[in-house]
Amino acid sequence: MQIQRFSPKGFTLVEIMIVVAIIGLLATIAIPNFLRARTTSQQNTCINNLRQIDGAIQQWALENKAGPSNAVTVDDIQGYLGRSTTAIKVLACPAATASGTNFSSSYEINTVQDAPICRIGGAYTIQPHLLH
Repeated sequence: MQIQRFSPKGFTLVEIMIVVAIIGLLATIAIPNFLRARTTSQQNTCINNLRQIDGAIQQWALENKAGPSNAVTVDDIQGYLGRSTTAIKVLACPAATASGTNFSSSYEINTVQDAPICRIGGAYTIQPHLLH
């Protein structure tokens, strides 16, 4: 008489539960870091946009002999941003959630001496988008 030995061909329920628990633990660690990285990336992109806008304002002011209190419009600086007329209108803060966000709803420019301001991630958010 031969004795047949039982050889399992799959995973037990306990093994599967341990694997699921480990994956869940890794996800709880990783997801906040991904969200933080996304927010930081949006903030850095917006600050770089503000830097480009400020550079365009200063270049416009130099070429047109504008004083510090002269008002600046989007039409004045669009040629200095290296973008076409339509591209400047769609330049927006990446943190904007609305699909129709454009330059005028994202950024505010006033005079030559005033730094441009981000309306989306301004001083009232946790990580403000400020040009220093």
